[in-house]
Amino acid sequence: MYQVVPGGAGGTDLDALPKTPLHRASRPLVGAGLIGLFLVVSAVTAWCYYIASLRKAELLKTQLLDLNKDGYIIRNQGGAIVFHMQFRSGTLDLDSCSKEGQILSCSRTSDQRKLFFFIETVRPKDTVQCYRVRWEETVPGQPVEHAMTYGLAHWYGGALSATQHWPIHVLGQQAPKPFVTSDIYAHRNNFGGILESYWLSSNATAIKINGSVPLHLGWNDTEKTMSFQARYSDSPFRPNGEAIAELSYRVCVGLDVTSIHKYMVRRYFNKPYKVPAKVMFEHPLWSTWALHKTQVTQEKLLAYAANIKQHNFNCSHLELDDRYTRRYGEFDFDPEKFPNASAMFGQLRAQGFLVSLWTHPFVNYDSGNFHMCVQRGLLVREPMGNLPALVQWWNGIGGILDFTNTEARDWFSQQLRSLRTRYGVTSFKFDAGETSYLPWKFSTKTPIHDPSVFTRRYTEMAIPYNDRAELRSGYQSQNVSCFFRPIDRDSVWGYELGLKSLIPTALTISILGYQFILPDMIGGNAYFNRTDGATQKERVLPDRELYIRWLELSAFMPAMQFSVPPWEYDSEVVEIARKYTALHQSLVAPRVLELASEVLDTGDPIVRPLWWIATGDETAYKIDSQFLIGDDLMVAPVLEPGKQERDIYLPAGRWRSYKGERFDIKEPLHLTDYPIDLDEIAYFLWG
Repeated sequence: MYQVVPGGAGGTDLDALPKTPLHRASRPLVGAGLIGLFLVVSAVTAWCYYIASLRKAELLKTQLLDLNKDGYIIRNQGGAIVFHMQFRSGTLDLDSCSKEGQILSCSRTSDQRKLFFFIETVRPKDTVQCYRVRWEETVPGQPVEHAMTYGLAHWYGGALSATQHWPIHVLGQQAPKPFVTSDIYAHRNNFGGILESYWLSSNATAIKINGSVPLHLGWNDTEKTMSFQARYSDSPFRPNGEAIAELSYRVCVGLDVTSIHKYMVRRYFNKPYKVPAKVMFEHPLWSTWALHKTQVTQEKLLAYAANIKQHNFNCSHLELDDRYTRRYGEFDFDPEKFPNASAMFGQLRAQGFLVSLWTHPFVNYDSGNFHMCVQRGLLVREPMGNLPALVQWWNGIGGILDFTNTEARDWFSQQLRSLRTRYGVTSFKFDAGETSYLPWKFSTKTPIHDPSVFTRRYTEMAIPYNDRAELRSGYQSQNVSCFFRPIDRDSVWGYELGLKSLIPTALTISILGYQFILPDMIGGNAYFNRTDGATQKERVLPDRELYIRWLELSAFMPAMQFSVPPWEYDSEVVEIARKYTALHQSLVAPRVLELASEVLDTGDPIVRPLWWIATGDETAYKIDSQFLIGDDLMVAPVLEPGKQERDIYLPAGRWRSYKGERFDIKEPLHLTDYPIDLDEIAYFLWG
């Protein structure tokens, strides 16, 4: 039986239904249910968020690299953090990141700025893991900056510096500045004339910045960071199109510092295609510079050669330095200083001497060639390209030849060939070449993006003469295949262009791939205001003890170079010089020549740090006063005034000292206050 309730066809009137009051005791149960429901929902939400976070965390990992919005870290196979890079030009919006295969990419920053960012994992061999990193802005004028934490390890490479340390030692804070070649004798806070965008660490990590990057380098010793910045504003770098900055590089991690460096050199560095003349490694070069400076004459050069003969020294060749021409930018001999250059060359040849000449890229405004170079457009120009850019260098004011211009290269080459043909010149010392001698704003016949490419183009002029040529600047120039000389040294003991800088400098050049090293002149350049103990401006000589210690060290370098001759001191110094030129020829040169032939294939250093054979040795990472020639000859010179002893660190192995002592050690050994007389240098042979 149906029950009719009020409300009719319109539906039930709930207000008309009878209401049953809720019992007071049941109210807490309802509250508890609501709370329980809330907790369940919260738990489910938290679990979902956790799962999403795990998935996002998994997404932002690639092999041994973990990415976050502020940067990334890389671990080695053992799980230890070996590399940390921070993003300084913005933080990533992780919601814009995705992963496809081995490529992790992101498309915007946290402030919604568009960018192209990716990290690609590459495993070229079982023992090496590499990561290609690229951050490219989309807005012109926006710089890109990544800051590498260097406090995790000891770092090596980069560039030469006026105060050279091994490993790299930075002080203070430096905003990123152009990473380009510079004359560090004149500009001591700049980067040096031999430079590559490559750094290597003791924890088996290496970073190579791509050559397309407008690289600026800075540091902060409080934060322990080195900053790699790409920018075009307030910079000598020039974009190919829009000024859109891109920072791209590779980070590779290996098993140990030696093996990862070998991999990087084989993979990313140019290598020489030939070994310079054998005699360059065996016999010393003799330069007129430190002895005569710009006062050299025909008479003085002939006397210098006669003295070399008289004192029974060998000579790979004589080097006639600045200034044999009347004006800079000319290529013939000053008839007042060299009244009969042809006869002089003939006389020297008859005595068995070959002669090289000093040259440079400058054409001074008072030179007879300046007007012609302007008319033919052979000089680097001002930004608008209409006028030559005048530059100031240490010998005046003039233009600088544009080596991106085929016509300028041909003209310069013709001048050098003419000197060879007319006088029998054997080779040339190519001075300068650093970008610090270019204007801040300039133009060239062939536009160059990176100013240091100018250095590369200049070094190529040495290729026809590379048997005996000498360069002091280099950028991607390893395959020029000639000797590279660090910039002038002062006649002082310290790290700032002094004796103590020689080993750190040679090791740094070697790590950068330049293996045919010609140290600067024994004893330094003997400038009056930069010579320890100098008292007479008219006759400046390096300190006698400094000269002897410098000579001993140079005997264990790939080549030797005299200028101030040993007979300027006394007969004892002459005998010490004879002893060490003979030792260089009999002990060092054969090893160096064997290693030099291997360089063509491997690029491995000839002058090596101790860690090369002691890869896990923390002490070896820091030693800057000892070095190896190959793996079997270790050298420990005295580098302090007034000392006839020194501490020596022997890596584990079997060593025999120059005194005949034998050390068969399973652990590294410190030899404290090891006695070394003034006419000695400590060295140890393996086996």
